Amino acid sequence: MPNIIAQRMATDIEGDFVVFLIGMRVNKFWKIHKWLPVAMAMPPMLKELLQNPESGLLGVHSHFGFPNTLLVQYWRSFEHLESYAHDKNKAHLSAWSAFNKKIAVNGDVGIWHETYKVSAGQYETVYNNMPAYGLGAATRLVPAVGKRETAKGRLRVNISGE
Repeated sequence: MPNIIAQRMATDIEGDFVVFLIGMRVNKFWKIHKWLPVAMAMPPMLKELLQNPESGLLGVHSHFGFPNTLLVQYWRSFEHLESYAHDKNKAHLSAWSAFNKKIAVNGDVGIWHETYKVSAGQYETVYNNMPAYGLGAATRLVPAVGKRETAKGRLRVNISGE
C-alpha cells in the first residue's frame, strides 16, 4: 500500500515543464497480434527513460482500461521530450518505425499524444489523503496551508514565488 499523506498537499516546481499525454486504443480486439506489440513497445522506453534522469522525464503514471490506455508523463522541457523522440540510439524511433510499417493507417490500433507546455507558475494542484501522485509524485509536495489553502491562492503563490 502506498504511503498515504493524511493532509492537503500542493505541488511546488520551479520553472516551466511539459505534460505529455500518450495513449493507445485497441480498435479490433481480436487482432492481438497487431495491438500487443504496440502495447509492449512502451515499457522498454519507460525503463530507458527512468534509468536516465538526464533524459528530462520527471515522472509517469499509467492508466489502463479497455479499449484505451493512457500514460501521463511530466517532462522538464519540450526540448527533452523532443530530443528523446528523435534520438536514433533510443527505443522510441525503432518502435515508431515498426508501428508505421505494420499498422500505420489500417485502423486496427490507434495511438495518440497531446503535449502541453506549462509556463512557470501557471498550474495548481491539490491532493488530500493521497499518496504522492501525478505532478506531486514527479516533483515536490508542500502542505496546502496558508496562501496555498485555495486554488486561487495556490496559483498566486506559484506565480509570485511566495
